[in-house]
Amino acid sequence: MNAIDFSPLFRTAIGFDRLARLMDTARSTPDGNGYPPYNIERTGDDSYVLTMAVAGFAESDIEITAQENTLTITGRPQPQPEDGRRFLHRGIAGRAFERRFVLADHIVVQGADLANGLLHVALKRVVPEALKPRRIPVQAGRPAIQSEATPAQAA
Repeated sequence: MNAIDFSPLFRTAIGFDRLARLMDTARSTPDGNGYPPYNIERTGDDSYVLTMAVAGFAESDIEITAQENTLTITGRPQPQPEDGRRFLHRGIAGRAFERRFVLADHIVVQGADLANGLLHVALKRVVPEALKPRRIPVQAGRPAIQSEATPAQAA
């Protein structure tokens, strides 16, 4: 696989360290074994749902943690007694897992539920008011910019 060299971009960009780390991580870590499978669905302009197939896991077996733009979902199933059962084929995986997802800025986890073997995690982009665009009114006839200089400084 040919690696793309982003160093010219980062020589002229300031404050994009997290983006560089994200690209390095994506390049160096394969998707693993694909367990458990999941979907990421965009349900609105600023809302998403992560659906993960976790058949055989109870609510108490799953831990969801959001920390510093990373969502981590961990599953540790409780051991089930065999009760003398003999499987001819065992295709339902019940092994522990950990999946990590990188979240964009201002993405928050709204909640999670487990139904019919599917874990649904609701996510939403919540931009703080201070970062939202605001309209600046244009006024005619009054100076909007005034000098801070005192009369002694002006002389």
